Amino acid sequence: MTSEWWRTAAIYQIYPRSFADANGDGMGDLAGITSRLGALQELGIDAIWLSPFYTSPQRDAGYDVADYCDVDPLFGTLDDFDAMVAEAHGRGIRVIVDLVPNHSSDAHEWFQAALAAAPGSPERARYLFRDGRGADGGEAPNNWESIFGGPAWSRVLEADGTPGQWYLHLFDSSQPDFDWTNEEVREEFRRILRFWLDRGVDGFRVDVAHGMIKAEGLPDYTPPAEGGSMGGGAPAASGVPLEPQISAEPGDSAPYWGQDGVHEIYRDWRALLDEYPGDRILAAEAWVDPLPRVAKWVRPDEMHQAFNFAYLETPWNADALRRVIDDSLDAFSAVGAPSTWVLSNHDVVRHATRLSVTEPNPQGHGLGPRSKGLPEYAPGLRRARAATALMLALPGSVYLYQGEELGLPEVIDLPDDARQDPTWFRTAGERYGRDGCRVPLPWESAAPSYGFGPSDASWLPQPAQWASLARDRQLGDPTSTLSLYRDALALRRARDLGAGTLEWLPGFPDSVVAFRNGDLVVVANTGSEPVELPDGEVLLSSEPLDARVLPADTTAWLTA
Repeated sequence: MTSEWWRTAAIYQIYPRSFADANGDGMGDLAGITSRLGALQELGIDAIWLSPFYTSPQRDAGYDVADYCDVDPLFGTLDDFDAMVAEAHGRGIRVIVDLVPNHSSDAHEWFQAALAAAPGSPERARYLFRDGRGADGGEAPNNWESIFGGPAWSRVLEADGTPGQWYLHLFDSSQPDFDWTNEEVREEFRRILRFWLDRGVDGFRVDVAHGMIKAEGLPDYTPPAEGGSMGGGAPAASGVPLEPQISAEPGDSAPYWGQDGVHEIYRDWRALLDEYPGDRILAAEAWVDPLPRVAKWVRPDEMHQAFNFAYLETPWNADALRRVIDDSLDAFSAVGAPSTWVLSNHDVVRHATRLSVTEPNPQGHGLGPRSKGLPEYAPGLRRARAATALMLALPGSVYLYQGEELGLPEVIDLPDDARQDPTWFRTAGERYGRDGCRVPLPWESAAPSYGFGPSDASWLPQPAQWASLARDRQLGDPTSTLSLYRDALALRRARDLGAGTLEWLPGFPDSVVAFRNGDLVVVANTGSEPVELPDGEVLLSSEPLDARVLPADTTAWLTA
């Protein structure tokens, strides 16, 4: 019997280009990750998940993959990868890598071969090439829009120089979608999975896991309008996700998201992973709604985990939090899977900012100087600390995004000429994109690039605020955000909260979330008025307490 470590794990997302830079070129790399693994071991995480480090033109920060079985020179070599895995495993940390199966880079040898081949060729059959509409084929095959803005189709020039077929790219035009009805594509990804499993990885986070299969005939589709509050009179945690969510009604589903055929792919992958020892896992980035539909991705013969974006999107509101926690536990337990919990990642505004933004902000739009409803840092951080303390006490598995343990906010005032997210360019600056949550980390307050690397170079500019938030400034401070994370993770592990059960506690104001998990009582005050704490020794509090009073925007853990 295996340990099924993933049911209770604390998993830390590393965005490689922004984590640590070993060679001073301003870009994070694998050797930098290896050099900082001791800090993650001290933090108390169980596994790391790495965003893409594969060979790539970097048009979308590595999510445009040109070679799935090699390391981009920006990040090092395969030997560097092997050394990192060995170091992580030696510290008791598992390694999960990103997999991007919906699309490749246009620099991938398959797509280059497709461009050189004729319409109807086997080379083009690996991607979604189609003839255009209209008398001369000058209109796109359908009306689909790219997630990054603009049309989802681009037309190619054929070998004779005449305008030819169109290819589908749900993301940037440099990211052509594979045709997953093609068995050659399926076999290639089996090879890719085995390549990394043979190198010792412990699993894969699957990018756009609700994609890959498109509705037969590629019918026209107009998505619903974006935006809006999360309801309940509270400010939205965020608005519409980067990939629009899928309705509960199949007839309303986008024809490129959540098609039933994706499940056959994941059953095939699950069988492949089960051939390997050590409990290797698949984690789904599946932007689908409602939660019972997300649970289809984690049925016993499919994936192990799915990101709980419904929780990430929930406002700091007690009613909404109780509802999404109940719905999550019910939906995932119904298929024998653990619920996951997450507040930040590389695609969304950091929760130290997002949870206190008072204007709707659809995900992927980002925040910048023209954005409205921006909070001051201190109130945003206070709410984020309380939200984290609540999340880390829940049963299931938790995901942390690099830098949130330092209380890093979204970097809002990036210069226009420094931005690199394709969303910024494809919308002509209408959407700021995701650069603000990807700014390189501060490790040492007085070091060049705040310890990110040995030089001042940094691929995105770091704000002066990083000096006060650097890891070395927080290490010796028991009230720091870093100390809060370390203490909470240690208690979570010691009391086996991930394997626990949740029991709601009555008798509290409506603005309070209160529950018991094992021998721990958790009380989170989302309101504006202080509340009295129940009896029990206070083991942890997101803010200092005055006697038995829990202030606003504060979470406390007590003995039951």
